[in-house]
Parts: sequence; C-alpha cells; structure tokens
Amino acid sequence: MIKIKPSKKLDSLPPYLFTKINHLKLEAYAKNLDVIDLSMGNPDMPTPHHVVDVMCDTVKNHTKTHRYPQAKGMPKYRKVITEWMGRRFGVELDYQTEVLSLVGSKEGIAHLCMSYLNPGDYVLVCDPAYPVHFNGVILAGGKIHSMPLLIENNFLPDFSKIPAAVARKAKIMFLNYPNNPTAACVEDNNFWKEAIKFCKKYNILLVSDNAYSEVTFGDYVAPSIFEFAGAKDVALEFHSFSKTFNMAGWRIGWVCGAKQLLYPLEKFKSFLDYGVPTFIQLGAVAALNGSQKCVREQAAIYERRMIKMVDGLNKIGWKTRQTKGTMYVWAALPENLKKEGSLSVAERLLQETGVVVSPGVGFGSCGEGYIRIALVTHDKRFHDALLRFKQFTKGK
Repeated sequence: MIKIKPSKKLDSLPPYLFTKINHLKLEAYAKNLDVIDLSMGNPDMPTPHHVVDVMCDTVKNHTKTHRYPQAKGMPKYRKVITEWMGRRFGVELDYQTEVLSLVGSKEGIAHLCMSYLNPGDYVLVCDPAYPVHFNGVILAGGKIHSMPLLIENNFLPDFSKIPAAVARKAKIMFLNYPNNPTAACVEDNNFWKEAIKFCKKYNILLVSDNAYSEVTFGDYVAPSIFEFAGAKDVALEFHSFSKTFNMAGWRIGWVCGAKQLLYPLEKFKSFLDYGVPTFIQLGAVAALNGSQKCVREQAAIYERRMIKMVDGLNKIGWKTRQTKGTMYVWAALPENLKKEGSLSVAERLLQETGVVVSPGVGFGSCGEGYIRIALVTHDKRFHDALLRFKQFTKGK
C-alpha cells in the first residue's frame, strides 16, 4: 500500500465529533437497542406528494431531462425562484443574472469559500455555527475570527466586539437566522441593518444562510436580507429545499444576489460540477409554485414538538427555552453534568438510553455546555425520549 498524505487543509480540520456519535449509533442498532435519533437535522416527514409526482412523471416521460443539466440552473427554475422571492419577501430579482442553482446550500457555501478566499483571508464566523461555515473556510485556506453567540445576547453576535484590525482584514461574514444550532431568531430588524452597515464599512461580503426561513412559529416571519436597504451592495442569500419541503436527499438549493457578487461562485461551479439534475429542478419548481399549506402544517408540527420537548426538559433540570423557529432545541446541560462536557454526555446518553443528540461543542467552542436536539421523530416518541432523559439525569 502506498503512503500518501492528505492535503494540509484537510488535516487542519478539527476532529468531526459527529463521526464518533454516528459510530456509537450504528453499534446501538447492531445491539437491537431501541434508538431515538434526534441528532441530525434530517426531516422525518416525506416530501409533499405533488412534488414527488412531478419528479416521477418527469423522469419517466421526459427523457431529455436525463441529460446534463445547465450548471447555472434552467431558466424556468430560476424564474420561479424570483417569483417566489417576490411573493414571500417582496424582493425583486433578475432570474437571468441574480439567481444561481446549487447542489444543496451546504455545498454552495463551501464552494463560495473556495471562490472568494485566498490563504490567510479572514472570515467572521458565529460560534457555535453550522459546521460548513467554519469547515468551508478552513478547506479554502482562510482564517476564522469567531463571533460568540451567548445566551445573554440572545445568541446574536455583537459586531462592536469585532476588533477593527480584524474587520479590515475580513472578506466574508456568515450569518444564519433562524439559527442552527441555537434555534435563535432575529426579532429586531435593526440587527440586519447594523450587519449591512458594518459590512459596507469594512468591504465585507455578508452571507445570509436562510435555510430555515419557512420553519417559523406563531406570528414570527423570518425576513430576507434583501428586504433591507443597501443589502444588494454587500450580501448574498442562500436558500434550501431540505427543511422547507423535506427534500434533504434531493440536494437542491439556490443563492441569490447581485450579479457581480454571484459571478465568482458561478465561475467556480462551472469548472467543478454540472449542476442539479433537470428532473429535480422541475420537482423544485412544483414545490415553489404549489400550495404552501404543507409548509405551514409542517412548521406547526415542529412547533408542537418543540413545546413538548422544552417543557419536559425544563421540568427535569435541562434549562432551555421555547423558540420561534427551526427544528431544534438548544438545551443547556444540568449543573450535575456540566463538568462532564457535551461530547461525553451525548455519548453516554446514547449508550445508556438509546437517545441520540448532537454535542454542542461540535458546533464550536461556545457550544460547550449544550446539546442540540433535532425534532425529527414521530410525536409519540418524544414522551419516551423525555422519560429516558429523566432517567439519565437522575442516574448521574
């Protein structure tokens, strides 16, 4: 066997803590343990029937869609996106120049980092964060400046705490609200105005990862960054079908913004991938053009699950609070478990009870002291999960 080392960039990535959790999960399944998997934000509800029907019909009866797709995205798909953005946010976009199809928003964000970053370029990343926000930077050779998300700040970054010397060197800022993993939502739109002002001042590309814009509760409505004056001068916004329409396995999303800011990513992708299969794009067209009732019904299910889980956890000493969006609960470790750490707690919880969660430290150092619970199992299972949490907490 030859001996060859991987790239220094790959080696520089921190250990992927979820790999160990996944290994323990497979061991539990092999032992026929009754596993309740609340670790990954992988929707348990199916893709809406009308979307599946369109895709199946297209694959079966329109064989031209089996050929290479347009890497940028077919015009029909991009046009429907701009129409949806107009209805949903009141935002005007040019489908020919201001929308780009993605093989999932996660992949798109990683590709964006490679499109823009030179070795040593600084990127402002929330901590904790969705892992690709920092892994994508590292793989592109960039440097991370962490913006702590703390409970006393409602899990929002404080731009005033970013040193001017760092801001002047920064090339990209990542924001993600409704937020994964903390489930925080921005309720004061001055936050977005401040972010735009900050990025304009320091010539920073502001990236809004809006994957959870449609998974919101009650009267809360998540905005688009482009609803705020000046955003088009500094921002790109990423959207996903994974959570909105339960299309996580389909791998399709989009990014939108000014032509000049999109172009580097478009150029990069033209060398790297062929784009999303045409039949999947047409399924996505059906999702955006069809009734959005299924989206609202799904959000109501997540809200019901969230309330049950938060109330149940609070009763047994896991301090957390209800949120206005996402499919997650961000739960602080009880006092008697804090010293153990989130990774060890997640491992023992799985081994001793069969409940799988994500350790907060896997999302960044500021995530230590928390676990993330994904609300992705049948409603009836949350009662069982809470009983196991109670047993585990008392056992310690």
